[in-house]
Amino acid sequence: MPDPSRPRAELIEVVAPNLKRRLSGVTATVVRLIPVQTRMIGIVATGPGLPDDLPHIPLTRAATLPADRWRIWHARRNTEMALGLILRHLLRRRYRLLFTSAAQRKHTGFTRWLIRRQDALIATSPQAASFLERPATVILHGVDTQVFHPVPDRAALRRDLGLDPDAILIGCFGRVRAQKGVDLLVQAALEVFPRHPRAQLIFTGRITPDNRAFVGELTARAEAAGLGSRIRFLGEIPWEEVVRHYQALDLFAAPARWEGFGLTPLEAMACGVPVIASRAGAYETLIRDGETGSLIPREDVGALAGALERWVADDEGRARAGEAARSHVFRNHAIEGEARAIVDVYLKLLQ
Repeated sequence: MPDPSRPRAELIEVVAPNLKRRLSGVTATVVRLIPVQTRMIGIVATGPGLPDDLPHIPLTRAATLPADRWRIWHARRNTEMALGLILRHLLRRRYRLLFTSAAQRKHTGFTRWLIRRQDALIATSPQAASFLERPATVILHGVDTQVFHPVPDRAALRRDLGLDPDAILIGCFGRVRAQKGVDLLVQAALEVFPRHPRAQLIFTGRITPDNRAFVGELTARAEAAGLGSRIRFLGEIPWEEVVRHYQALDLFAAPARWEGFGLTPLEAMACGVPVIASRAGAYETLIRDGETGSLIPREDVGALAGALERWVADDEGRARAGEAARSHVFRNHAIEGEARAIVDVYLKLLQ
């Protein structure tokens, strides 16, 4: 019986490379989009670090697909753009080259050189598009509202996860580093939590060796303030457990100093959780200030503490904002819309 995860060459119209073994935001994008896009077009992933059930071909096969017609090579990293050029110009594979950029900064000379050689560009926000120096289709990220959704019994879920069912639980998820404003959130919690004994803060995400001292200092500050048991770093946890931790939250915080796009607030809001976020990345586009959460200036601990105070102190307001957040994501940021818009770009390139 044919293996649906190993499609025949004639069924492959798009190849989405993932040239990074560890989980990252880009990898997560590939993993969540392809199952939706397979209902719309013949798409496969290639590269390491991908789930076994994702439609996938080895890199060697991607490099040797018959040159009988055009296919799409959809890169999201410099290495993937470079490999696409090699496949097309050295190995003579018939790939149309597409690059998606989330970066909101001036690109290096090498990146600009790669970008100029793409057939088309996608930007994940208007801000990212402004740095590309070429026309790009702006397609905001979406989330799978069938995966990210509220649970009927949050207290039971917390007990199952070993979390306090009676806490006002705040989360901040993603790789733990200064870029994400982790230290700003800890400082704000140290100011606010003494007035709110139910408030707790959890971080999930990888802590790289170069950030262990950074996290150690923050943990020591929490311990010194007598809040060590209420401000915790859980480390990297399996993806399915990350989803369950979103569902366990009362409030999410994303106080990044800078950000490419920033998907975590959407994932939290899809779970019915209001969000406090800095005005970084695409957060201003995603969050309705005062309705689905709060937007604050970047690197402003006072504003962050004020937003924490507001939402921690208002149980009914949090509940209303959580319902509004879920509705907002469902209407405006469901993954099906993102997938369809990207497939439209594919189809234009294949004409």
